[in-house]
Amino acid sequence: MRSNALTAVAIALLSALFFTLTYVLNRAVVSGGGHWQWAVILRYIVTLPLLAAVLPFQGGLGNLPHELRSHARTWLGWSTVGFVFFGVPLTWAASSGPSWLVAGSFQVTVLAGPLMAPFIYRDERARWHGGALAIGALIVIGVMLLQFGHAHGALDASAWLAVGAVVFAAFAYPLGNRKILLHLERSGTKLGAVQRVFGMTLASWPLWLVLFVLTGMTIGPPTLREVLLASGVALSSGVIATVLFFHATERVGRQPTALAAVEAMQAAELLFATAIGAVFLGEAIPGALAATGAIAIIVGIGLFAWVSGKEAAPVDDRDTGRGA
Repeated sequence: MRSNALTAVAIALLSALFFTLTYVLNRAVVSGGGHWQWAVILRYIVTLPLLAAVLPFQGGLGNLPHELRSHARTWLGWSTVGFVFFGVPLTWAASSGPSWLVAGSFQVTVLAGPLMAPFIYRDERARWHGGALAIGALIVIGVMLLQFGHAHGALDASAWLAVGAVVFAAFAYPLGNRKILLHLERSGTKLGAVQRVFGMTLASWPLWLVLFVLTGMTIGPPTLREVLLASGVALSSGVIATVLFFHATERVGRQPTALAAVEAMQAAELLFATAIGAVFLGEAIPGALAATGAIAIIVGIGLFAWVSGKEAAPVDDRDTGRGA
């Protein structure tokens, strides 16, 4: 129903606010002389026990243990894509500039999901939707204006490398999320948002533990400041934001444009990161060209919300009652 799609968009927008702290706190680690490796590794190490504390209030483990035993390879593979291949390059890019610059680059994720749809699905969702792609392109144009406004019209090689790393992360996150969601849909397994996030975090833990050991051997143990900032990211982004986002995508899992709109709400992270970075980290406010890009992003967000609500109007409860 229309109200379900709009509710999912609102939930996704709220998740964007908490996701924003990823960029701000990662930037705080790097600018304070910390190591980006510890920022991302500790985030996921700390996230698991935090989610474990929440699980008893969200139905417990439910079908998750059986699901992980029966489909271990699927969970290990797509959790690595959605969390490790997302978190590592995104955090590495924190050294490239202000938090809003990294947040801006990540907004190509609004096109990542729709572009990958024909390669993910085998039903009516396996096609490109012109309206969603057009609005997504508007948001990406806004992102590029923001980038070039910050760089005064030219990005050097290191900046382009950082942008490339964030773009890679922008495709990895929705890919891992959509593939796990599709797997659960096909298997008929019912998992709530918290159970799904806990399962993906647990499945990615073996690689995080390997990285933990290697990082400790090469750069030494983390400082208390790094632990505290990473814990902040774990709580805000790894638990609150991720659970909200997964809940939103689950509500509209079979509505392609509504799902794209939910993913597009992450574009608001750019605006949140600009405000929070300026207030708490003393980062510069974007100039005229960058501000024009921000306006384009805001317009794109509004259009995505409108299109998702319009598309969802004739859909019945069987397709929308998938939320946790």
